[in-house]
Amino acid sequence: MTALLPEGLRDRLPPHADAAAAVEARLLAAVRLHGYERVDPPLAEYAESLSTRLKAGGLTDAVRFVDPVSQRTLAVRPDLTAQVARIAATRMAHHPRPVRMSYAGSILKLRGGQLSPARELRQIGAELIGLDSVAAAREVVMVAVEALEAAGVSGVSIDFTLPDLVDALAAGPMPVAADHLEQLRDRLDAKDAGSVAQIAPAYLPLVEAAGPFDQALARLRALDTSGVLASRLDGLAEIARAVDGRVALTLDPTERHGFEYQTWLGFSLFARGAGAEIGRGGTYTIVHEGGAEEAATGFSLYGDRLASEPAPERRRLFLPLGTAPEEGAAMRAAGWVTVAALEASDTPQAQLCTHVWSAGEVRMLHD
Repeated sequence: MTALLPEGLRDRLPPHADAAAAVEARLLAAVRLHGYERVDPPLAEYAESLSTRLKAGGLTDAVRFVDPVSQRTLAVRPDLTAQVARIAATRMAHHPRPVRMSYAGSILKLRGGQLSPARELRQIGAELIGLDSVAAAREVVMVAVEALEAAGVSGVSIDFTLPDLVDALAAGPMPVAADHLEQLRDRLDAKDAGSVAQIAPAYLPLVEAAGPFDQALARLRALDTSGVLASRLDGLAEIARAVDGRVALTLDPTERHGFEYQTWLGFSLFARGAGAEIGRGGTYTIVHEGGAEEAATGFSLYGDRLASEPAPERRRLFLPLGTAPEEGAAMRAAGWVTVAALEASDTPQAQLCTHVWSAGEVRMLHD
């Protein structure tokens, strides 16, 4: 019983833990080359403060407890983005805009979902704060793609969405009664053509306007006879061109699940062999003291979904008892992982080694 863990939590054992750490290091290194400097927020914060940075209802997904020191309620972060927003709005409010920050850390959710039962995830990402433009969004999408390429992730695809699309149409050429708007958003997200036809028949073409990027974009342009979406669609096309040919691109303009706090752009990242999305991003706003808002764009990746499966192949060199220290140091400098025998009874097999150092040479072990 002492080995049992709570539902949704697990240990990562060797060599999987090493593989996950290596993927994370490559992701962060690629992001850093674009000027995104790392921040490291604490695991828990005052619940009241964290709730002001999370999307509406986000704190309901947080594990909360009473701090024995302050006697105030703390929350373990269910999302790192909100903490980066707090840092940008407070500790780095003086920094010239835009400010670029990266991060990596564990997050904990109160409960898992049916498709993603894990409650603890490793979140890695980057945020560009202080600029709301197509150029900023294009950079963030390109950085996400380059980071995944650097980490060796293959078969990457991006699914774009336009979170404020229905609001823009409802406020202009395709009005919808205010008390029906939320239901319309929900039914469009569910691709429920029958319900959409009952609520607002003019929106039915949006149910079909999803699929390969170029086709979906053409359908949206045909729908936008008033031109109210022109700037959004032109910007989206420019962003897509920046990564076209490197990843597969799709567009689902009315997808809203998980994009409740995004503004004009959202995107999900997928990879071949991954059972769920490997990350998501988009444009949003952060709140400063006094209620002022600031534009931001960013992405988050979930490291646990990127680590290689099955286990990566080990490559370990066994150093027999009595091997000169300088010989072991030379092999490590050459890129080998060395395991030194500490007793005469140590064997390469017991230490899970694939090679052995013998008479000044590396020899492969055979099964």
